[in-house]
Amino acid sequence: MFKRHHQIFTALRVVLDVLVVAAAFAIAHALRFGFPEVFPYPEIPPRGETLTVGILACILWPLCLRSVGLYRAQRQSTAVDEVFGVFKATALGGILLVTVTYFFRQDRYSRGALVIFTVLAFLGVGATRSLFKEALRALRRRGYNLRYVLVLGTGRLAKQVLAQIDAHRELGFRPVGCLSLTRARVGTRIDGTEVVGTVRDLRGVLFRQQIDQVLVALPTRCFHHLPRIMEICADTTVDVKLVPDVYQYATLFGGLEEFGGLPIVNLQSAGVLGINAVAKRAFDLLFSAVFLAVLSPLLVLVALAVKLTSRGPILYRQERVGLDGKPFAMLKFRTMRSDAEEAGPRFAERADPRATPIGGYLRRTSLDELPQLLNVLIGDMSLVGPRPERPVFIARFRRRIPRYQLRHMVKAGMTGWAQIHGLRGKTSIAKRVEYDLYYIEHWSLLLDLRILLRTIAFGFLSRNAY
Repeated sequence: MFKRHHQIFTALRVVLDVLVVAAAFAIAHALRFGFPEVFPYPEIPPRGETLTVGILACILWPLCLRSVGLYRAQRQSTAVDEVFGVFKATALGGILLVTVTYFFRQDRYSRGALVIFTVLAFLGVGATRSLFKEALRALRRRGYNLRYVLVLGTGRLAKQVLAQIDAHRELGFRPVGCLSLTRARVGTRIDGTEVVGTVRDLRGVLFRQQIDQVLVALPTRCFHHLPRIMEICADTTVDVKLVPDVYQYATLFGGLEEFGGLPIVNLQSAGVLGINAVAKRAFDLLFSAVFLAVLSPLLVLVALAVKLTSRGPILYRQERVGLDGKPFAMLKFRTMRSDAEEAGPRFAERADPRATPIGGYLRRTSLDELPQLLNVLIGDMSLVGPRPERPVFIARFRRRIPRYQLRHMVKAGMTGWAQIHGLRGKTSIAKRVEYDLYYIEHWSLLLDLRILLRTIAFGFLSRNAY
């Protein structure tokens, strides 16, 4: 049933795409040659030549859309995925159209008209496909164009699958039942879906019921059932998908990759890499230089205040741990007496007796952190990232806080996701790690800018800063 529906919808998509491309070509031709006083052209191309180029476009565009996978069943794809695919197909189609028209001696046709057509084709195909996708999703919410799914498993993973199916009804998946590993669960319900048998009953269930897809949601310890499951499913035409149970071990940037055609599940990988690292570094250089220039009078005033109110150096260099767990010297305006750590390192406290006369104020307002703009400028730190910690404390945290070391997969920052949520001072280190890892996994320049703006607006005064 599903495959027949897919063929019908694919045919509709092809027809719709061809109609939109034909309309885009006609409009482009009219815009280019219909207003000679605005767009002068020495000679309007013959009707036969125009028709030839138009037919070529109507043939090439569906082929290009097919080449980027836009005629496959992709219920889970988003509107952004669809538009990006249309963009790739349009770029390919535009290049091929120019090449083919030249090859067939139709190169006299206006390049301006082809450019207008390409833009209109992208806008038209992108818009109609997005509308088509939304219309299908609306139908699926109403119970049409459904895919009937059999879930193998009744444990944690199966419950997650059923929850996702229920949360995304617009995708049109409907569970017809679950198969358990033991008879004890048969007849019970898992989040509203009946357990209709065991894995051994798979063949009978597949032949008795209308099923389009089998979702294997078994724990890794039960993967020895897979060969038999695949043997049974190979005697049918159902789709089979495996929900990997390895994501419970994933720590950072978990996902599927490919290595020479071999599928690999990535459980942990580095943070901001490649062009993202270049963009983040450019962001840091630009804003740290601007902040240093704008804040230079304030920096001079704070430096004078530190010098005049206590003995010792103006700047305090403290060893902290940054990217890849490597130490660096972090700069701060000195807020403690020179002998503050003669008894050993310890965290600062509220109303700390070791503080200089203006030290408490500098720490509460975070003005003591401003010299770290130099750390950012030279590349030891980033404007935004997990706050760096001292090696002596890191050794302690790593023993009692899982995944603590993953914070060092990106550069340490002057401010961070944890800090703008009030996690400073003697707040939970484990909670800070949770927020830091969220930041690393969801990093973007927009997120950095958001954190930076919130820090500027609210971050200099915090009840947990002392």
